[in-house]
Order: sequence, then structure tokens, then C-alpha cells
Amino acid sequence: MAATDFKDYYAILGVSKTASPEEIKQAFRKLARKYHPDVNPNNKQAEARFKEVSEAYEVVSDPDKRKKYDQFGQYWKQAGEGFPSGGVGPDMGNFDFSQYGNFDEFINELLGRFGGATSGSASPGGRRQSSSQSYSYRTSPGTSSHFSSSFNDFGFQDAGAGTNQDSEAAIALTFTEAFNGVQKRFSLGNETIDVRIPSGAKTGTRLRVRGKGQINPMTQQRGDLYLKVELQPHSFFQMEGDNLVCEVPITPDEATLGASIDVPTPDGSVNVKLPAGVRSGQSLRLRGKGWPLAKGGRSDQLVKVAIVPPKDLSQQEREYYEKIRAIRTYNPRSHLNQVRL
Repeated sequence: MAATDFKDYYAILGVSKTASPEEIKQAFRKLARKYHPDVNPNNKQAEARFKEVSEAYEVVSDPDKRKKYDQFGQYWKQAGEGFPSGGVGPDMGNFDFSQYGNFDEFINELLGRFGGATSGSASPGGRRQSSSQSYSYRTSPGTSSHFSSSFNDFGFQDAGAGTNQDSEAAIALTFTEAFNGVQKRFSLGNETIDVRIPSGAKTGTRLRVRGKGQINPMTQQRGDLYLKVELQPHSFFQMEGDNLVCEVPITPDEATLGASIDVPTPDGSVNVKLPAGVRSGQSLRLRGKGWPLAKGGRSDQLVKVAIVPPKDLSQQEREYYEKIRAIRTYNPRSHLNQVRL
């Protein structure tokens, strides 16, 4: 066996053999951004380098794979130099690395690249024989970018996500855009795409854009792009589940006597009747005035009442409030007289 078959993944990533997982991740991200196919379109040399970096990261970022890789490297070096003491190799934890004819066979099995009906047959001596099959790259790190207007900054996820080349990005929408639907234009590397956001999107909604994800450098197949919606805060409206929620201030006399007040909705103001004796924090339901639903129709709008006393009273208002206090018979705290520990 030729020791030159062995690939030094630490050297490929530019880290030491004792590098921490965080150091390995940082090194990979730096190199992945530099050699990614989207950054280097039609550059075969960069593509090959990206494949090499991705493979190195997939192995040394996984503790179990890294351990076997380090053991194999020790075995490969000593096998190439010739084992002392009658050919007895180093202790590899009861794992027989001599079953592999070359480094590629070891890595292909370690990364699960064996495809088709066979992955090679065993020779009488126990060593695997190479097959003529082609291997598919099983795991390649996906990317996750935060949207502003383009994927200028790659934030790569850990390797090990299967064949998934999907990308996910956050997209911020105003309440108006999300309620009505909107078309957004984005730049993905050298490509510009128009994405139609349907009405009714809300925080957490994931929108799938087929065939606009990352390119698998081995298969050249492209995954999907998922846009995760984040609603920007609104000055009046909020979301509570599927329903639209707002808070409306009312005066003490409106709460006591009841009233008709105007309340904003997405369709414009509507007149709402307050029942006499409505309490602060109580909600009134406006059916069908809320958020667009995926199945059609609209959710409800909940109007939360907040009783707000006036800060500045005229002399006459103060006199009347004092008269009311003097003749008031209702005590909302009467039930507290019996409270004991």
C-alpha cells in the first residue's frame, strides 16, 4: 500500500491535528466561502477545491469519523514504512484497517458513498477489492443565508444533512406586505429571481422556492430555497395565533355606561358597540376581520379594551368625579375583606 494515497484533511483545512471543533468549523467556513461554486461560477479548479474542503470537513467535524480517520492515518503511515516485529501493526482498537486496499476505499465507506448493488467484493485474503462503480457524494454542507437583498455572506451549517442541498433564509415583511401579498426580487449570486409572497404569511411561515437552493458540487443537482417569514412590528396590530389583535383605549364613563367607538381594521374603521360595564382587558371579537387564512377566508380580529383615566381634568370634570365618588355605592374590593392566609 502506498502511503501517498493518504489525504491530510487537517492540512487541507489549514488546521492542526489538535484543532478544536470550533477552530475546524471556522476554517471550513472561510474556505467554503472562498471556493463555493456560486462565488466561482464555471471555475473547475475552485469547484474541485470546494469538494476537497467539504470532504475534509465532513470527516474531521464528526467525532467518530475523526477518530477512525486519525487511526487510519497512523496505520497507513506505519504500513507504508513496514511494520516492525514480524509485521504486527499498531493497536487500532480491534479495527482491521488492512481490509482496505487504498485510502479511497476507507473514505468511501466512512462517508457512506457506496451505491448501487455492490460496493466491492472481498478477496480471499480479506482485503476489499475496488469496484468500478461511481460514488455519489452523500453529504455536503448546506448553506443558510440571512436575506437582505442577496446571498453575499454564506453562513454554512454543519455537514451531515444527507443529500440535502436546500437553503433557508429569513425574509422580513411589513404587516401590509404580508396581509396583501407582495412580490420581492432577490439576487442569488449572479442570478436574480422574483418571488411572490402570498397573502396571509406570518412569522414562522416557510415558503418553498423550488430549484433555487445550493448546488451539490458532486452531482450538480440543485436544492430548494426556503424563505422563513419574520413580521416586522406594527404600531397597532399584533398576531395571536391566526387572529389579529389590537388594543383600544376607552374612558371610564364609556366602560361604565357603554358606548359606540370606531376601531381600525385592515379594511378600514368599523363601529363597535361597547357593552355597559365592560372591563379593562376584556376582548371583543370582530368575526372575519382578521388575517387571511391559507384555506381561504379570514380569521377574527380581537379588540382588547384598556380603560384609561384622563390625566388632565377640567375644573368641572373634577367636580363631577368628586360627586360620583361621594355617592358611589359600588365597591369592587368588597370581596377582599374575607381574604386570609
